[in-house]
Amino acid sequence: MNSIGRRRVAAFGLALMTAACGSGGTTGEGEQVSLIKRAETPKSEFNAEEIEATLDALVAELNEGALEPMQMAILLKEIGGFFTPITTGANRAMGELGVTGNVLGAGGQGAVAQAEQIGQAVAGGAEGIGVSPFGEATAAGIDEAIDSGVPVVTLDTDANGSKRSIYVGTISASAGVTAGETLLALLPPAPGTVVIHGAGDPFWIDGMNRMQGARGVLEGAGYKIVVRPITWSPQGEIADVDAMKAQIETADPPVVGLLGLHNVSYRCAMATEAAGATELPVVAFDFEPKTVEYMRRGLIKATHAQRQYYAGYLVPYVLYGIKMLGLDATTAIFAPRMSKDSQLNVGLDVVPWKKVDEYNAFLDSIGVTQ
Repeated sequence: MNSIGRRRVAAFGLALMTAACGSGGTTGEGEQVSLIKRAETPKSEFNAEEIEATLDALVAELNEGALEPMQMAILLKEIGGFFTPITTGANRAMGELGVTGNVLGAGGQGAVAQAEQIGQAVAGGAEGIGVSPFGEATAAGIDEAIDSGVPVVTLDTDANGSKRSIYVGTISASAGVTAGETLLALLPPAPGTVVIHGAGDPFWIDGMNRMQGARGVLEGAGYKIVVRPITWSPQGEIADVDAMKAQIETADPPVVGLLGLHNVSYRCAMATEAAGATELPVVAFDFEPKTVEYMRRGLIKATHAQRQYYAGYLVPYVLYGIKMLGLDATTAIFAPRMSKDSQLNVGLDVVPWKKVDEYNAFLDSIGVTQ
């Protein structure tokens, strides 16, 4: 997760009324809007085809009824960095739906500012709220909105203890399994040691779930796991690299691969360089510039991008579906990608090191800066 910037602005238009892509003109109270028409996503091997098909099914169902205007708010931890693709997706979806909406970052006060924003959105007439919560600290504000009759959808980070309607984003446990399987395909037969660069705080539930998902795959295949907990600071880079270098040099049985599970996982490749062991396969997470740099050099063999754009794009559609069709009907449409905990899985893009240019071309085609 990126650090929280002191930003409280909306990107691509603070109050995005209706837009292009076939949505209707500005509407008044009770006025029917035009049929919804989604912008066509350019074809690519990285298209999330199942998500696209499910969205088309939702739009077809919505267009069968009488469409109405809607006001919503999308509240993120911040606007830039990791959340830039989310902002792009959310604004594009609101434009296609013809709703009144805005995207806001929480600013430097984090959960406190976010709770205020939720209250302000409800007081301002929002009929649906999407929020990237600061964990359980935002749960009370979510529950107050729900109790006021305003559906809330979480994204990027869930608030399992709240009354939120649906979570949209990466499912940590299954993401860990996918990452473990990606590395497993590159490893020599067991025995051997795998270094995992991941969560070390048991209170970080998503991080630990991702860790356990990956660990289960690799231990199940017969490998010994050693963990280097991430040090979340710029100064922590040296500590992480030095620690993983020592693990590479001393592990018994010898290290056969490294797996990073978060956005600073390029540190695994730095550790192989420091240890003079660049022949070891490294698999990473997210699409950070440093990760891409090491992929271009062949020192990271694959990474896992979290489809932030799709998370942002889905949330306004889910909120609009809840308003027009109801929660149960909307959930049923997304059922193929929905867990028992009402978590809508956007999945991952597994990007091999030789496909960096192709993935960048895909991002460019949907107007996303990752």
